[in-house]
Amino acid sequence: MSSKGIFTVPPVTNEPVLSYAPGSPERKALQEAYDALFSKPIDAPMVIGGKEVRTGKTKPLVCPHDHKHNIGVYHVGGAEHVTQAIDAALAAKKNWEALSWENRAAIFLKAADLLTGPFRAKINAATMIGQSKNAFQAEIDASCELIDFLRFNVQFAQDIYRQQPGSSKLIWNRVEYNPLEGFVLAITPFNFTAIAGNLPTSAALMGNVVVWKPSKTQIYSAVVIMEVLQAAGLPAGVINLIYSGGPDTSKVCFEHPAFAGVHFTGSTGVFQDMWKTIGQNIHKYATYPRIVGETGGKDFILAHPSADVKAVITSITRGAFEYQGQKCSAASRGYIPANMWEEVKAGLLADLASLKMGTPRDFTHFVNAVIDEAAFDNITGYIEKARSTPDATIIAGGTYDKAAGYFIAPTVIQAHDPKFVTMVDEIFGPVFTLYVYQPEDWEATLALVDSTSPYALTGAIFSQDRYAIEQATRFLTHAAGNFYVNDKPTGAVVNQQPFGGGRASGTNDKAGSMQNLLRWVSVRSIKENFVPPVDYRYPFLAADA
Repeated sequence: MSSKGIFTVPPVTNEPVLSYAPGSPERKALQEAYDALFSKPIDAPMVIGGKEVRTGKTKPLVCPHDHKHNIGVYHVGGAEHVTQAIDAALAAKKNWEALSWENRAAIFLKAADLLTGPFRAKINAATMIGQSKNAFQAEIDASCELIDFLRFNVQFAQDIYRQQPGSSKLIWNRVEYNPLEGFVLAITPFNFTAIAGNLPTSAALMGNVVVWKPSKTQIYSAVVIMEVLQAAGLPAGVINLIYSGGPDTSKVCFEHPAFAGVHFTGSTGVFQDMWKTIGQNIHKYATYPRIVGETGGKDFILAHPSADVKAVITSITRGAFEYQGQKCSAASRGYIPANMWEEVKAGLLADLASLKMGTPRDFTHFVNAVIDEAAFDNITGYIEKARSTPDATIIAGGTYDKAAGYFIAPTVIQAHDPKFVTMVDEIFGPVFTLYVYQPEDWEATLALVDSTSPYALTGAIFSQDRYAIEQATRFLTHAAGNFYVNDKPTGAVVNQQPFGGGRASGTNDKAGSMQNLLRWVSVRSIKENFVPPVDYRYPFLAADA
């Protein structure tokens, strides 16, 4: 890609997770950053063409665990701001895609280094305040995973550019990995700051220009992401941050002839509606758009009769209730054999009794608030369904309170019907439903796991029987895009467990891998003949002697 050298990026390893133990410097720095941010409301502008845009029409930014506290406002955009963002992106496109890949890469490597040091406490604190994550959940997300995305994507880009075809005598074949013809729309969710950073930057790294619409409940930390990118030297217009509504964004972007792709994480319903709209507008586009999406999950834990009971208990406690079950990978349904159920139940109840819930500013709190009132009402509605039916029994939790913050106690439901609604629907909260099966029904339970949900994002099996492990792994091939053996179904690490699922869970384009970046390039094959033929006649055309 460069005419002056073939460059090798610095060695990449996963960013170490800091402990935040009492007395550690990172704990002190994070507490100070939290207090500083929490005490000073922000005024969050959009960023279009490198300029801050304030419309004067503001809405409050809400702290989930203290919703009466003022943490700031954001400026609401309209259809005209979506158009401005597209125009700014297309104006920046020529220079950005012409920039040598190593100079594009340097910006994102610098952003990663800024996050490791001067911005680490700030982005973690913003995630804690705006998304109600505890210190550890913020660290593994907003710092470590986002740093890993930025660094490993550069490594993946280099690996892609190095993939070149073979050549024969007198011929030189090569391929170019060009950015898409147009702009990319990135629509990002509330639950992971790292995803909010990765969706626009992965496309931009490959030379694309981006219109970025974050979730309104993640704007607080999105502001910090944009601050980091600008501090790293991202040119104006390459990534444009807008706070427009979904209908305005979709209408303007999906009807624009330069729309080249969408990078999406969010709900299945929204993604399916987007796909339908794109299909209806397909004749309007200069090129066929790339559609990349990761949506919902109804992720499972399946215990074999041979499973380690303590490992099963811990996987439920962590997998279902870390970040209040608001991870798309969170365990939300389980299948426990009757031979170990009483022991699992006792251990699980003991774990949940020891969990503390409250503000993330108190580092002893394992559980914090759910993201907003709409989520609170939806989740508690499912709890009440379980409470009011003979088909299920609430065996832990089931309490909730939104007076000060949106707090829901970790809730475990035992379903007496394996197709009870909380075994099927995605709830996206601290609710785990389990079904107790008879050990002799292992194979029937495999079929039940595979058929109960339309989703196929993550799943875990626990077994000490290698035959059972292989049987389940094969039987559940399409039930989970990320499949875990004797581990919880959450916590995928960039470059170690590429992430994404199939069926109703998305296009399975594997964030955290080279595969995802390939979706944001258009490959051109070039053949150069050093000694071209000068006569059209092939030897076979000659007459027999």
